Amino acid sequence: MVTLQCATLRVPLDYRRPAGRTITVAVSRLRSTNPGARRGVLLLDPGGPGDPGLGYPLELAQMAPQRLLDAYDLVGFDPRGVGHSTPVTCGLSFEQAIKATAPWPLPGGVAENARVARTVARQCTARSGALLPFVTTANTARDMDRIRAALGEQRVSYYGVSYGSYLGAVYASLFPRRTDRGVLDSVTEPNHVWRESGFRVAGPGVELRFPDFARFAADHDATYHLGTTVAQVRARYFALAAGLDRRPLATPSGKLTGNLFRTVTLESMFGDQAFPPTAQLWRAVQEGDARTAGALGDLFGLWDAAGFDAATENTVAANLAVICDDASWPRSVSRYEHDVRHDSRRYPIAGALAADIWPCAFWPNQPLEPPVKAGRHGPHNLLLVNNLRDPATPYSGAVATRHDFGDRGRLVAVDQGGHGVYLVNPNACANSTVTRWLVDGTMPARDTVCPEDPDTARTKAASRMAPAVRSSPFPR
Repeated sequence: MVTLQCATLRVPLDYRRPAGRTITVAVSRLRSTNPGARRGVLLLDPGGPGDPGLGYPLELAQMAPQRLLDAYDLVGFDPRGVGHSTPVTCGLSFEQAIKATAPWPLPGGVAENARVARTVARQCTARSGALLPFVTTANTARDMDRIRAALGEQRVSYYGVSYGSYLGAVYASLFPRRTDRGVLDSVTEPNHVWRESGFRVAGPGVELRFPDFARFAADHDATYHLGTTVAQVRARYFALAAGLDRRPLATPSGKLTGNLFRTVTLESMFGDQAFPPTAQLWRAVQEGDARTAGALGDLFGLWDAAGFDAATENTVAANLAVICDDASWPRSVSRYEHDVRHDSRRYPIAGALAADIWPCAFWPNQPLEPPVKAGRHGPHNLLLVNNLRDPATPYSGAVATRHDFGDRGRLVAVDQGGHGVYLVNPNACANSTVTRWLVDGTMPARDTVCPEDPDTARTKAASRMAPAVRSSPFPR
């Protein structure tokens, strides 16, 4: 029987005043059962910001090779502000969470998005004002070093995906000599957080990824009737979304609007397994099939207001806290209006969403410190892996991060689409490269490319399962 050990750790709320108020960080550990093969601790982060990680060791253990489980104690944690750690809240409703974190500019335009964003920022301050300024990536990295010390380890290895890649980059920059072997998967560029490297990059990222979905739909036109070429499927996307803007489809479960349709489509870019149900939803919209659209909407979690519980609200609130406290955002609404116009022309699928205003524009406090820059001074111990057609953390960000870290790292490009590489979007070459580094210490001699695995691609495309849509199509 697999046993996950759990504990709590007291850490300073404000590391500038280490003897002051403390908060709680919840930590979990899945021990190696092979003492002879154990080499240390692998600290984990599944993404976010705002996602809990306490159960992540068990999730990873279900997918990871036995060699990795023998080599490491897997250690997860709920970051400060999240879950079983001292949590933040904004008192958000389901509708507020959707509008604040997936701010499509129509209907109502940027001005209406700004009204919602301002209200959300005020609520966050009213509910969690004393905690908010200190829920940052840099402070979470400092908490990680407290976890390392509490475990009695001189150094820790690390695996983090999406936002977890940024958290790992910050830890490796603040504590280079305490970082053992690090893997940054689906890389958020650390030197341009958050509006540019976390949000606006989705405009060009989705444009690069969308042809993968369009080719799938075109290759299966006999099933979905969405067009026989990538260009025809692309045109169908805009036509269906515009039609739902004019007249939402009333389903037995809820009203399917153009913006919900757009959000589902963007979410499908994260993994090929979502292609079939998304194409089926498109066909249902095209045919006015409200019953099928409603059932698929249930699958995607489109109207699950009842499922928007305190834990889910906390995830959204913690996400806002980190992205708004890590770095300054523009304060002028006209700046967002300009960027929305520009990006919607250049990247018409998702550019308007990616450039729109967030509650950070009205955040009550400025960041307590500048974002941590990627540090070139440190050991050669960082492996970066990124899909070439990642819609949320595009490959260009991984290239920039590799440059920022200099000789400290190597970059593995994976010729596939989707968000997440190691064990999530399985690729034999990428998986073995990451495992060899973590277990054997074998780093690629130079930056390299892993070709797409044809068998894996076919398996994913054939899947009929899809994850529920999150409140935001941005990386978590």
